[in-house]
Amino acid sequence: MLGLAVLDFGSQYAQLIARRLREKGVYAELFPWDAQPETVLAMAPQGFVLSGGPASVYEPNAPYIPEYVLESGRPVLGICYGLQALAHQLGGRVARAPRREYGLAWLHVPEANPLLPVGRHRVWMSHGDRVEALPPGFQALGHTENSPYAAIGDPARGYYGVQFHPEVQHTPIGPEMLHRFAVRVAEATDDWRPEGRIPQLVEAIRRQIGPGRALAAVSGGVDSAVAAALVHRAIGDRLTAVFVDTGLLRQGEREEVTRTLRGLGIPLRVVDASRRFLQALRGVTDPEQKRRIVGETFIRVFEEAARDLGSPRFLVQGTIYPDVIESRAPERRHAARIKTHHNVGGLPERMGFELVEPLRYFFKDEVRRLGLALGLPARWVWKQPFPGPGLAVRCVGEVTPERLARLRAADAIFREELEKAGLLGPPRPEGPNPVAQAFAVLLPVRSVGVMGDQRTYHEVVVLRAVETEDFMTADWARLPEDLLARVASRIVNEVPGVNRVLYDVTTKPPGTIEWE
Repeated sequence: MLGLAVLDFGSQYAQLIARRLREKGVYAELFPWDAQPETVLAMAPQGFVLSGGPASVYEPNAPYIPEYVLESGRPVLGICYGLQALAHQLGGRVARAPRREYGLAWLHVPEANPLLPVGRHRVWMSHGDRVEALPPGFQALGHTENSPYAAIGDPARGYYGVQFHPEVQHTPIGPEMLHRFAVRVAEATDDWRPEGRIPQLVEAIRRQIGPGRALAAVSGGVDSAVAAALVHRAIGDRLTAVFVDTGLLRQGEREEVTRTLRGLGIPLRVVDASRRFLQALRGVTDPEQKRRIVGETFIRVFEEAARDLGSPRFLVQGTIYPDVIESRAPERRHAARIKTHHNVGGLPERMGFELVEPLRYFFKDEVRRLGLALGLPARWVWKQPFPGPGLAVRCVGEVTPERLARLRAADAIFREELEKAGLLGPPRPEGPNPVAQAFAVLLPVRSVGVMGDQRTYHEVVVLRAVETEDFMTADWARLPEDLLARVASRIVNEVPGVNRVLYDVTTKPPGTIEWE
């Protein structure tokens, strides 16, 4: 398995580069651009990919390509900032573009080359600088209206660069371009399969935990369940899964979790801490404060459960790549933080556990493949993502038992109607594309309505449904109008305290999938 090293210059999409390569069967690892050379070279990379980033190469203290990369003799692909750094350090000129280029653009490739097919291609741009003059040995491979050197290459040295982002869904040729660089230029292999890593993951868990015991923080989602299944395979009944009923769960979630995990033979302890969580959240409206409160309360509950179970040293969590990238975990210190995840950036400093996070560098699709290989039911594996803080971050404003009941009922109606329409579940070769994630949000906004010839002044529910492959970028789902009408009608008729239903048509970016 010969793979690539991806150097992160602070891009929000850096880990998506690794994901796209892995989708094509090419193993890739992500490192900060200034990681110690021996750390990166330990994987013996066949080549390097340089990510985008927010800096300008001509600014003081701007990130730069480490010397060992250029001295390695291995191929290099620069993306956005990576392209500009490559051009700048090898003798070209980079300057501020006459106008910022953000969004869709058309790339023109006039001649055949190892990286890109000839033709006109839709690509995604996000930059304010551009290459004005090529370094010695380079040639132009493609251009857009605003970027004369949107793709460049030095075939003799295996150096290539593109101004656009091949890793995002909006660049259809991106995955194939990355595969071409990896296999044709860098001579990496494309035999990476996540399920093939199970033996190594199990062995790593055994080394970390040794003869000890562990608790698994089971949230009810696929990530924590797969993490628990992996650890259970490694240490057996020395693992106890603990499911905390925070009072912030979806309708029927506690019963489903209990039934499924016990059916897998995993020892399970259910802790009802709903009153404790709701008391801690009383009067709180700031989303970051909600996340911190949920995270801290979550850990305190686990510490108490641990004492009851003999104080195991290890805590298993289902942290995955998107959690890390959006939370600016320590190894991602150059990226801007989007939000805090309670199982990454929001953990109390003095926690009392040593974390076991076997899925920390797997993407959602890879986690699902691991889950199926571990024997989890397909219905569970394809469950929708659910945020760690639960409905606390979908109940915008203050979280109260009454508002949670309102939100829970509206959310259940929405998901029920989507399931009836065949729009939720695993991908299918035929028929409508399933919605990747769908849920209701309750707003702290009241609007005037008329029900039964009487004036009402009730809250507003927003429906959110997205289509996405990676959850790093997403588009709003074009749901049938009659389905939306049916959902809205049911909600205002069946959920007390709601008289208006809206549908969110915002993409990610600029929005996020969740509202808080």
